[in-house]
Amino acid sequence: MVALSSEMKEIFSRNKVVPMATASKDGVPNVAPMASIQIVGDDTVWIMDNYMVKTLENLKENPIVALYFYDQETKRCFQVKGATEIKTSGPDYEKFRDQVRTKGHKYPAKSLIVIKITDVFECTPGKEAGKKVL
Repeated sequence: MVALSSEMKEIFSRNKVVPMATASKDGVPNVAPMASIQIVGDDTVWIMDNYMVKTLENLKENPIVALYFYDQETKRCFQVKGATEIKTSGPDYEKFRDQVRTKGHKYPAKSLIVIKITDVFECTPGKEAGKKVL
């Protein structure tokens, strides 16, 4: 099991928006900003689908994603890869849906994207850049 370190979680928490990369089954890439996102365990990230179009199509064809998070202060960054599951019902979906909707009615909270982290890579410039760390 891959488990994010406390440092990785801290860097992640400093990001208000996290880019998420997906690809279609034919390998056509898409990157979209994710703002309704949170770490819910050492190896799990939740993202609420509020406005996904291409991203959701890609996830249905190819459930593998990459997230990138960066800390402006320390210049540390990581890339996280994982496998996704799309949920439109159930306690996890309802819990995060309700949380997202407290931000306002403009968030439709259509589905929950559950990411199980499979790999973490160092992105900080230097000799360790690109190295798999988890």
